[in-house]
Amino acid sequence: ALSTEATAEIRRNGKIYRQSYECGAITEELQIIGDSEKTGTKITFKADPEIFTETTTYNYDIVKNRLRELSFLNKGLRIYLKDERSGEEDKFHAEGGIISYVEYLNRKRTPVFPEPIFISGEKDDVEVEISLQHFDGYSERLFSFVNNINTREGGSHVAGFRSSLTKCINKYANDDMIPKNMREKMGGDDVREGLTCVISVRVPNPQFEGQTKTKLGNSEVKSIVESVCTEKLTLFLEQNPGV
Repeated sequence: ALSTEATAEIRRNGKIYRQSYECGAITEELQIIGDSEKTGTKITFKADPEIFTETTTYNYDIVKNRLRELSFLNKGLRIYLKDERSGEEDKFHAEGGIISYVEYLNRKRTPVFPEPIFISGEKDDVEVEISLQHFDGYSERLFSFVNNINTREGGSHVAGFRSSLTKCINKYANDDMIPKNMREKMGGDDVREGLTCVISVRVPNPQFEGQTKTKLGNSEVKSIVESVCTEKLTLFLEQNPGV
């Protein structure tokens, strides 16, 4: 719909299929153009300058940053990017998934503990992955995603994580193993000071708020993230008193 020309070429079931479009309308019916033992899809498109009035020139760095992000969010996935205009190319592969993402974000900072904490779980068909690591600064750096979509304004998944983090650290900090004179009730700002965190959830039917669709609205996701995080983070803190 956003292209003056678009062609989809699909290899599956031993055949190569092709269909073409123009501004959202079909210009060529689906046809079989050959045989292939491979599988995969190739999309060729030309952006419509009447819709993208400012520019239809692709910015390599924007594409590169998005593909790097996707490689972190999809553990083990290999992505190859090549700009045939300049010959510039990149390969992305993150075996550690969002743990690698946090390490990448903290690469120029001094972490408070060596390895990022990783939490994962599933409840009511919602998959939750969280990785976090504090560094010796004061700012909070939190990146959240729903089905690989960057939710820049946060939403219910972020609210669930923040509530859980504050609760877990306060519970641990007031445990019997902590001397009485060191016990202190901390607020959310205290526990998130110097925090780098990536939250990635997969939700079957996400509902986004606002025009830009960058904030998750599903209320049930808050309690799911909070439950998964509280269970796993409590266990982590008990098993890793040094951290």
